[in-house]
Amino acid sequence: MAISNNSTGLRPGVCTSTTRPTAPYEGQMIYETNTDMVAIWNGTAWRYLAATTPTNGTVLQIVTGTSNTQVGTGSGTYSDAGLSASITPKSSSSKVLVFAQLNWYNAGSNKVTFNLVRGSTQINETNPLGGDANNLDGGHFLTFLDSPATTSATTYKVQFKTNAGASYLRASATATCTIYLIEVAA
Repeated sequence: MAISNNSTGLRPGVCTSTTRPTAPYEGQMIYETNTDMVAIWNGTAWRYLAATTPTNGTVLQIVTGTSNTQVGTGSGTYSDAGLSASITPKSSSSKVLVFAQLNWYNAGSNKVTFNLVRGSTQINETNPLGGDANNLDGGHFLTFLDSPATTSATTYKVQFKTNAGASYLRASATATCTIYLIEVAA
């Protein structure tokens, strides 16, 4: 940070949210070109400043996670689907809108249930899907609006289970499963 003369004013360091200083000092100020935000290191975390408070409904950031690996289960207990993403909300009042696009296959007439987890806490469970045809392929969109009330890194993941027989999250090079985390000002 520098003040070069009376006409240019305060000039914080310039970087992106992924190229921040690795050993910041307390009070260090940066401008992130990819988020268009100014942040100050408070000794433990970057805190964002805004000239005005973002209006409710403003999208602050979008994070995605993908999987192109097939995962199967034959259990009535939830198993990780291998699909997750982490987000660090800019405000503890923000909402996180979660979308997950899932491709699945039942090797029988069983039912599959999907579960959305924040950290280790279940936050949304679908009604059982399938169960009326043998070897059923399906696609499902899981949607949930969460209020994590934190500015710490938060991981969301998808789990699934079946009532009987085998079910697969069919992710592959041609059938990628994706989770989207969208931080919205509230």
